Amino acid sequence: MSEVQAWNEETLVENRMIDQLKKLGYTYVEGTALDRERTSQNEVVLKERLINSVKKLNPWISENNLNKVVRKITHMEATSLMEANQDFHEILINKLSVQQDLGIGRKSQTVQLIDFDNIDENEFIITSQLSYTNANETIRPDIMLYVNGLPLVVIECKSPTLPPDEQIGQGVKQLKRYQIVNENLFYYNQFMVSTSNDRAKVGTIGASVQHYSTWREPYPLTVDEIGSNATPQDVLTQGILDRERLFDIILNFIVYEPEDGRVIKKMARYQQYRAVNKAVERILTGEHPQARGGVVWATQGSGKSLSMVFLSMKLRRLKELENPTIVVVTDRQDLDRQITNTFKRCGFPNPKQAESVEELKSLLQQGPGTTVMTLVQKFQTDEGEEYPLLTDSENVIVLVDESHRSQYSSLAMNMRTGLPNATYIGFTGTPIDKEDKSTVRTFGTYIDKYPIEKAVEDGATVPIFYEARLIDLHVQGETIDELFDRFFRNYSDEDRERIKQKYVTEEALTSSPKRIREVVLDIVEHYEKHIEPNGFKAQIVTVSREAAVAYKELLDELSDYESAVIISSGHNDSERMKQYGLSQTEEKEVIQRFKKPLHEDPLAFLIVCDKLLTGFDAPVEQVMYLDKPLKEHNLLQAIARTNRTYDKKSYGLIVDYYGVSRFLEEALGIFHEEDIKGAMHHVDEEIPRLESRHRKAMRFFDHVDKKDSDACLKVLEPEDIRNSFDVAFKKFSESMDMIMPSPKAQPYLEDLKWLGKIRKLAKSRYYIEEGMDISDCGGKVRKLIEEYIYASEPEILFEPVNILTSRFDEKLDEIKTPEAKAAEMEHAIKHEIRIKLDENPVKYTSLKERLEELIEQRKSRQLTIEELLEEFQSIRQEMISMEEESQSIGLKDPRQLPFYQTLEHYVPGSEHESIKDLTEIITEIIQENAVIDWTEKEDVKREMRKKVKRQLRASSIPNHMVENVARELLDLGEVHYK
Repeated sequence: MSEVQAWNEETLVENRMIDQLKKLGYTYVEGTALDRERTSQNEVVLKERLINSVKKLNPWISENNLNKVVRKITHMEATSLMEANQDFHEILINKLSVQQDLGIGRKSQTVQLIDFDNIDENEFIITSQLSYTNANETIRPDIMLYVNGLPLVVIECKSPTLPPDEQIGQGVKQLKRYQIVNENLFYYNQFMVSTSNDRAKVGTIGASVQHYSTWREPYPLTVDEIGSNATPQDVLTQGILDRERLFDIILNFIVYEPEDGRVIKKMARYQQYRAVNKAVERILTGEHPQARGGVVWATQGSGKSLSMVFLSMKLRRLKELENPTIVVVTDRQDLDRQITNTFKRCGFPNPKQAESVEELKSLLQQGPGTTVMTLVQKFQTDEGEEYPLLTDSENVIVLVDESHRSQYSSLAMNMRTGLPNATYIGFTGTPIDKEDKSTVRTFGTYIDKYPIEKAVEDGATVPIFYEARLIDLHVQGETIDELFDRFFRNYSDEDRERIKQKYVTEEALTSSPKRIREVVLDIVEHYEKHIEPNGFKAQIVTVSREAAVAYKELLDELSDYESAVIISSGHNDSERMKQYGLSQTEEKEVIQRFKKPLHEDPLAFLIVCDKLLTGFDAPVEQVMYLDKPLKEHNLLQAIARTNRTYDKKSYGLIVDYYGVSRFLEEALGIFHEEDIKGAMHHVDEEIPRLESRHRKAMRFFDHVDKKDSDACLKVLEPEDIRNSFDVAFKKFSESMDMIMPSPKAQPYLEDLKWLGKIRKLAKSRYYIEEGMDISDCGGKVRKLIEEYIYASEPEILFEPVNILTSRFDEKLDEIKTPEAKAAEMEHAIKHEIRIKLDENPVKYTSLKERLEELIEQRKSRQLTIEELLEEFQSIRQEMISMEEESQSIGLKDPRQLPFYQTLEHYVPGSEHESIKDLTEIITEIIQENAVIDWTEKEDVKREMRKKVKRQLRASSIPNHMVENVARELLDLGEVHYK
């Protein structure tokens, strides 16, 4: 075999990773060797190795307790895969407990399955192509990673020759299938990897492909330190499968978080892992509290709250810190609530939320091991009162959220008076101002940065686009200024100016009923056309509480969309304002409803003034309609509400009715340029990319007549060309989805519709069952294409026509050219073979080979197009007469034909009657033994196989072929007699 022929998934991906893992201290054992150790192929834990490891790590353990521990691990009791996985993770981290007398009476003893402190005391094994069989089917993951006999990591390798955008997806699809058909294997799984060497991503059980993430940096190493030719797979392997880092991730960087009624397993992304470990390093090496602190800046939406949980978990476990007091400080109630809930949901042990000023003081004096959540406002004192010293311990770590805000006031000073030797770590979602000296002075320098552009590049957040839609303030044909001047014409210029300054404020103008009506009409139209078709939701930010209510009333009047107002209530509110006030419980319910997908809950709009502009996560929100002057950090934090990732969401959008672009420029100007690169994109910035993507999609048809659909479809006949066209079309439609609110998309609309039509026709002609549809395009693009296709081509057949029916002849008659007829027939025959191959492998394999031979002959010009059509008709005729054949042979049941043909294949020249008799005996054995669900019962299949083999041995089939023939016949039995 030449080297080029050996360039495949195994040599380029699997072997490369195995070699790297061996260098990292893993022992490679072939699957066949491990098979010999197992009692059955259903065994997922390597039992003998687990027993030996438990004995080694717990030499005192009795035989009885050893059996109990091993049974507990190999027979996990749980109602779901996620529950079993969480229970096992808990056992791994917090250890098992058994009752045993070690010489001083019967006491509870701790059993460790893995020694996380002494890495070399554990056994690390990798194996490839090990089979796991259960009642469902056999699966064979590419690489399995075992620690002490426990299957902790599953790795699926895909060939780099697949289309680039399918490589990871195909691996994840395989991993998801494994989880369905063999749950037990995944009870113990910590994470999974899908890799093609050029691309590599990690994910947890239950995760879809969009939740798998790239590990871009092998911290504490750099990419260069791994090697100049390091691939993404090499980086990921070094970053998460190095033995020390694997243990670090299992111990400190995995959480289980309830979300929308189900539990989601979350593992740190590379930037969270890096930031937490850099913070730990600084805390451990700084010579005094000031030197131990610093700022972690992680772009809004990239998982700041989880980073705080991961850091707290690691600090709590570090022996050197002797169980520190951890204090989490925020300056807003909603943030305090959000972070407390994140800690609780992730199972962090006993975080206590300070309810009052006095309770906070009491909690902070409780000593080591306390976790306190508080608002900075709870550090307040009465006028003239000095804040007391609460503890002078250095074993206190304060994590301050959004550290650039009110934390520098007198409250922050009180915090430092009460906790003078604490270490302060600031977390922020926006970068530090160029002029802001107080942050650095208070906390120290940056510990880690994760800038906006990097988060978008990694897919941790989506890019944010900006569009101005300013409404002119016209009142019945006149501007406000003209109307004002006419109305107050009898006042002096000086008085007029004074009145204007006092009453004609920007807020008053922004809240004018006529203007709000115009804005609401525009919002409804924009949302209906560009946001709702994609299934996303919207937030409206208004200038005042009164304006928020006015928006709500007009939305109710002018649209059928459901909306809710979330504003603070005031003591002197009017009756009108009071009816929109919500209790804390009602507010929580509304927010929960808003976070649900649009098809599950129709609440489409949240209308706010000050609330929910920070610390609020609703990934389903794509657009923020902004009608309020926001500045600096507040503006950057507000617009980041739209940058959360969500299924099929490729960007967030800010629609500006106020004109905040001038504030945006100011806001971006106060930060270092490299920190805020990519914070916002004007829709116009996508135009050059749209032009390029449009060209790439259209170039497939440069040399054909675009009015001739057969000629265009001929271009897409080769599967590789179709796949390339598909990728190009998706990219073009994605750019159109971003631009389409703007008239600048207009020049490309006709081509988008035309390409969508060609894509649909290709699906019909080439019988593609998956892929070439438009469900994966943006909703509005899909809607546009579908409307166009149905309007312009009502006769298009979207479903393939069965080749065995007369309708196929009618369809063939409609096609003009012999080339197009041949293409239609070829793909119809392929489709039929694909469907029937399992039912009758002998006959359909032979038809498949014949078809492939004809295609090759046509390519090498050995056949004219007319001769090819004739041959295709002959194959089709053979397929049609298949059913009649069973009657001519004299079989009682058409299902027996494939059995007859299989036997005939193995004993050519035998008498027809003897093959027919043997067919009837074998099908009778299968039918007699085919109890309910027999295909899943190994004992039934075993008995059936034994009886079939006995008959085959008595026939003229050679002895060495009996096993093989019996297996084929039983496979047919599973298809026909299920």
